Amino acid sequence: MAVRTAEYTKLEGRLVLLAWLNHLLGYKRNRDLLEDTKNTAEGFDATGHSFLYHHLIGRGSQVKIPEGDLACYDENVRAHLAAINQNRPDPITLRYFQYLAALYAEIFLDRYFNARRQMVADLNAFVQQRNAAKLRGEPKDELFTQDDLTKLAYWMATGSGKTLIFHLNYHQFRHYNTEPLDNILLITPNEGLSEQHLAELAASGIPARRFDLNHSTLWTGGKDAVQVIEITKLVEQKRGGGVSVPVEAFEGRNLIFVDEGHKGSGGEVWRGYRDELGATGFTFEYSATFGQALSAARNDPLTAEYGKAILFDYSYRYFYGDGYGKDFRILNLKDPLPSPRGRGAGGEGQTETLLLGNLLSFYEQQRVFEEQTDALRPYNLEKPLWVFVGSTVNAVYTRKGQKRSDVLTVARFLHHVLQDRGWAVKTIARLLKGKSGLVTPHGQDVFAGRFKYLRETGFSPRQMYEDILRRTFHAPASGGLHLYGLRGSAGELGLKAAGADKYFGLIYIGDTSAFKKLVAADAAGITLEEDALSGSLFEGINRPDSDLHILIGAKKFMEGWNSWRVSNMGLLNIGRQEGSQIIQLFGRGVRLRGKDFSLKRSAALDGNHPEHVSLLETLNIFAVRANYMAQFRDYLEREGVETEPVIELPLFIWADKQFLKKGLVAPRTPEGRDFAAETDLLLELDPKIRVQVDMSVRVHTMESTALGLHTAQVRSGHPQNIPVESLAWVDWERAYLDLLAYKERKGWTNLVIRPGTPRQIVESVPCPLIADEAVVRPETFAGRALLQEAVTAILRKYVDAFYRTRREQWESQAMVYRPLDEDDPNLGFNRGLMREKPAAAYVVKVRRSEHQLIEDIQKLLDEAERLYQQESAELPRIHFDRHLYQPLLVEQVDKVQMTPPGLKPSEAQFVRDLKDYWNAERDKSLAGKEVFLLRNLSRGRGVGFFEEQGFYPDFILWVIDGERQRILFVEPHGMLHAKAYIRDDKAQLHERLPALAKKIGARSSRTDVELDSYIISATSYDDLYQRYDDGTWDRAQFAEKHIIFPERGPDYDYMKMLFAGS
Repeated sequence: MAVRTAEYTKLEGRLVLLAWLNHLLGYKRNRDLLEDTKNTAEGFDATGHSFLYHHLIGRGSQVKIPEGDLACYDENVRAHLAAINQNRPDPITLRYFQYLAALYAEIFLDRYFNARRQMVADLNAFVQQRNAAKLRGEPKDELFTQDDLTKLAYWMATGSGKTLIFHLNYHQFRHYNTEPLDNILLITPNEGLSEQHLAELAASGIPARRFDLNHSTLWTGGKDAVQVIEITKLVEQKRGGGVSVPVEAFEGRNLIFVDEGHKGSGGEVWRGYRDELGATGFTFEYSATFGQALSAARNDPLTAEYGKAILFDYSYRYFYGDGYGKDFRILNLKDPLPSPRGRGAGGEGQTETLLLGNLLSFYEQQRVFEEQTDALRPYNLEKPLWVFVGSTVNAVYTRKGQKRSDVLTVARFLHHVLQDRGWAVKTIARLLKGKSGLVTPHGQDVFAGRFKYLRETGFSPRQMYEDILRRTFHAPASGGLHLYGLRGSAGELGLKAAGADKYFGLIYIGDTSAFKKLVAADAAGITLEEDALSGSLFEGINRPDSDLHILIGAKKFMEGWNSWRVSNMGLLNIGRQEGSQIIQLFGRGVRLRGKDFSLKRSAALDGNHPEHVSLLETLNIFAVRANYMAQFRDYLEREGVETEPVIELPLFIWADKQFLKKGLVAPRTPEGRDFAAETDLLLELDPKIRVQVDMSVRVHTMESTALGLHTAQVRSGHPQNIPVESLAWVDWERAYLDLLAYKERKGWTNLVIRPGTPRQIVESVPCPLIADEAVVRPETFAGRALLQEAVTAILRKYVDAFYRTRREQWESQAMVYRPLDEDDPNLGFNRGLMREKPAAAYVVKVRRSEHQLIEDIQKLLDEAERLYQQESAELPRIHFDRHLYQPLLVEQVDKVQMTPPGLKPSEAQFVRDLKDYWNAERDKSLAGKEVFLLRNLSRGRGVGFFEEQGFYPDFILWVIDGERQRILFVEPHGMLHAKAYIRDDKAQLHERLPALAKKIGARSSRTDVELDSYIISATSYDDLYQRYDDGTWDRAQFAEKHIIFPERGPDYDYMKMLFAGS
């Protein structure tokens, strides 16, 4: 029997393994890791390294893992992802958190297999340091033993890609493992999920089959195959002829994968089976709901165990906070609905008012989806579906001496809506006016301010009711509800309106006969019929042309049902002990493909979006009883999810109109001109293009794997061209197809590549390759694979350079100096947010629970002088009177979010230093000159260079001296990922700008404008100089190349350097 402590510490406070891994990358908190990496570009560069790898090594000495090790891990993740993508028509690109989840597995498994004792010692040193920093009374973390290292767990939200991580883990474990495995098992909660997993494993090219006790493993796939079995089929000893498998059938060394690990976390029997299976092997677990399951069990030793096992935490609070998935809205009623006093009043009347509000929300979504089809197409939204779901739908309870069920409550409501036109029209009118009679704890009507789209249609309540009958119920006129038993499909009951020829809904439950008896005994008058011809309605519910709009069912929809349609959710009989299942249910409801399959809602994406798209990116959550919503909200809040929407406060900027009259200009492409649309490019040989590829780390990776050695920072090989005779080993068709795919990923629709061009490039253009002889003159299959990879990297880098130079040539012929005014995109963000005031504005989002902060910010917004001319803590900002608008907000991660984002620390330091320098030098070295600053926004709004790489310097600085203006593009950022100046496009920008300025000036009849750029390295000189270029640069050499360090002193002042050219 597990021991339960009186004081229980939640799982979030026990994640010691994760804290150690974060520590190795230089992060104190999990949130710090995610915030720092989430805006890094996805995917891999032309050399095969991920952009996240570059970002991490750019942290310098903060990272405690050798760069060579990180390079090997990065290469492994890329290779495993390539294996998974090999047969997929649409290759997967890892989101930043998925890459981190895979990277953490690499770090752990490398140490587990190659330095296990040292790993335990390092972990325990970290535990002791962590315990020493805890306050008195805080629970201490336990020390690790080697036995603690045989289980890893991933705590990741539904929809965040746990299945993908499982597939990567499969390859990762097999990569590091050197001992034979007897079984590879995947344990799932039910058969539905088993079928899904088998399909996904097949798509990833991983051999798999259902476990069969009588089936030999000597089949195609053999010992490497994943055997899939449901946890419910595991038993201690097999008895009788049922479908069950004794645990002893899996003797030996097992690799176990467990989907939704909460199954059995509180159930000692199933958990015991899992532990027995993994006793002599290794286990990976995946769940969205570890926190909820363990909180429900309040089992302190088990929580401590998972605290040592959880490798990565991307639970729902992080997933939602990053903008992934749908938004959600849960009605928050002040009081439970009163006891029923008959239809039209009291409890049942208010319940039906609540449900009609739900119907109206669903109808609004239907109309937006059908009436805004063209505008919404890029957002990959599905036809809305209204789902009612609970733990069991046959649970019958007694109300006023009569048998009832929540499903019957819904059926009675649908019958009432279809039958009672007068009541429905009258109630719709009250709902549209926000006078439902249902109030929040703050005294507001729960529907106040809702249904904006419907109100703007101009339809009267009667017209809306008629349209609901037609659109939602397929009904020609009002009538009653007919419920059909489908003889051809067990468990399904079709819902049809009287006089309609199509089903509008489906009840999908276990025991239909018991429910039909309940309906027959009810006085509502629902008509029962039989349908002997129709097949399963449920099987077609995900088809785009499905006529079904409403689905009522049991927890089948929590596990194993895959649908993107859910847009409205009604809760049925939610039990108090079902928290983890509720989180799964919620997670399935908020899944979203998103624009360009980003998985994100439009509010988290740059650019303009259709006005009402948010209605279809919001999951509306209602319930047939108010206490269900209260329990649901409680479950989410335990997961750290804010269940009430954030407060959005518009903060209008004040642009200095006097500054905008100074004749400031900025280089921009004229409105309406587009490089891709105007030009057709043929990839061809260009002798001016030079590329160099470093394959030395790849060779080292191969050698270390073969020898089973721990990695080290060793480089082999020297620069050399690939010998002509070695080119015969290259698969040129594969190289060509890869280049086409690379072009598509980059979005270079105007670039044409002929099949023979890749070979011509490699044969004719100088492309030095830093590699060992084993690569350039391969004698093994492994060497040939590396040669193929080298050719791929050369071609990608060449086409990058080719496209960039052609684009720059076009820009130099197209860009003009455009006068800066209030219509400039950098000054027009979020314009039109409020119709009554079409001005640019920040959108400041504050968690509703931060009552005092909201009050302080609202008070600040009412005090213009303090907001625009001072600085204060409630909304951190910098007041620099030479910036073209006020205020200039500073990032505040924990409590406030803003769009566009606030200044990061390196950016804020630059602005403060510039402010100090201006105040000190305005009457000295800068006398007679004027200085203006503007924050430059990102893609789509800011001034950018070489678009395909998306370089938008953070600031534009004007120095005006008489009639001349010097425009500096200033970029504060970390530098360690930039290996050499010759390959650092951002740093080299200052070399190309003078020529660009002359060409633009000639076209604009301006000779008085100078363009320049500087990188302000957030990486210190001591961290950077050894790694950058050849490792010999001093500060003067960096300064000569316009790379300066944010240091201010008598011997080195980066502000003086910035203004030296002025």
